[in-house]
Amino acid sequence: MKTTPPANLGWLNLPNLPWPLKALFTGYLLVIGVGLCMAGLQIMLTHGMADGKVGLSKNDIVYSYYGDRTHSKLESKLNGSMKANAPDAVRADIIQWVRKGAPKEAWDAHYKDVFAQNCVVCHSALPGIPNFKNFEEVQKVAATSEGATIQSLTRVSHIHLFGISFIFFFIGFIFSFAVNVPKALKVTAIAFPFAFLIIDILSWWLTKLSPNFAWLTIIGGIGYSLASSYMWFISMYQMYILSRNGKVYGNAWEQDL
Repeated sequence: MKTTPPANLGWLNLPNLPWPLKALFTGYLLVIGVGLCMAGLQIMLTHGMADGKVGLSKNDIVYSYYGDRTHSKLESKLNGSMKANAPDAVRADIIQWVRKGAPKEAWDAHYKDVFAQNCVVCHSALPGIPNFKNFEEVQKVAATSEGATIQSLTRVSHIHLFGISFIFFFIGFIFSFAVNVPKALKVTAIAFPFAFLIIDILSWWLTKLSPNFAWLTIIGGIGYSLASSYMWFISMYQMYILSRNGKVYGNAWEQDL
């Protein structure tokens, strides 16, 4: 049963929000929209190149989290996301050395200089990646690739759960002021990003155990992207296109009762 809200709450919906609140919500949505696009691009340039091919596929997810158990992590990277960072001849030379077991004597005689010329500009200065000035660090990534480590999964999981949930909270909060959206659809749209985020994070751990779970990562990413995009567009549409001329009345939350 719908109720008649007090007159002083008639502005509590997206079309009739005061302009300061519209400016606040719009600024947030625009920045988050650009940020999510950049996040998608970053995924395509890292995980999306894990198999050496453009575009995100199941193999990309498997190589990133389960690993390519037939090759070393270094070889997978040289044929994937790092492919453009060294000439083909150099990459082939390094891969040949890795397949021979990355012997220390060959490192001292030749490959130390190869890595110095092509790799250490990043792999010695940037935190969180191996330091290729040290043979021991190279040797670790020259071993058979077993995907993401438990330590890295733990670190990335808690960062994503805390950080992205805040993004979805504020998008959902803004969308909760929408009008003319069925209650069931509104509740579903607000809840879905959180549910699919949990599926996405959980799939990383499951894929680490078995590559058969890689599809869950793609499903989770698509699910929360669609739900948050729907809320983004509805919110922007109602703030700037839906009429403010007396056709929308009352508190958006009370209209759902």
